[in-house]
Amino acid sequence: MPPADIGELVAAHIRDIPDYPSPGIVFKDITPLLAEPAVFAAVVDALVRDYQHGTVDKVVGIEARGFIVAAPVAYHLGAGFVPMRKKGKLPYRTLETSYALEYGTATIEVHVDAFRPGDRVLVVDDVLATGGTAAAALELIDQASAKAVGLSFLIELSALGGRSRLPASMVRSLLRV
Repeated sequence: MPPADIGELVAAHIRDIPDYPSPGIVFKDITPLLAEPAVFAAVVDALVRDYQHGTVDKVVGIEARGFIVAAPVAYHLGAGFVPMRKKGKLPYRTLETSYALEYGTATIEVHVDAFRPGDRVLVVDDVLATGGTAAAALELIDQASAKAVGLSFLIELSALGGRSRLPASMVRSLLRV
């Protein structure tokens, strides 16, 4: 699949779910994309395209759908996978930060030993909305003395302005809507 077509491919394989998880929110359901092996493979290939094997030490996946996409990205890059989870979901000591969501507030955590100082970290998630979750991920990476090298998303909801809260040069989205 040519890279120029990846946005169209993603758009053709997601569905909008109105009023989920709360009234006024249009949820971007990526499960149709995940169910098609060739489409899922093309998405993973597109997400790793800007990075060389060995240039990323850890790939962060943000709970929950970010896990699904980040793990194969980590595998392709020869990097470790690090889950960032909602508060109280990790079994070991954690670093945490709270942030605003499109529809409320949340806290995410990462294990205190998830990164080594200086680790080069790529953050992968399914959707960039307000940028709160991604900014929180960057904060946790910084707290751990690691270095974020990129933020990659399947879908960017441009109207919500999330890109403006993040280092613009680090943000890559396969589809901007």
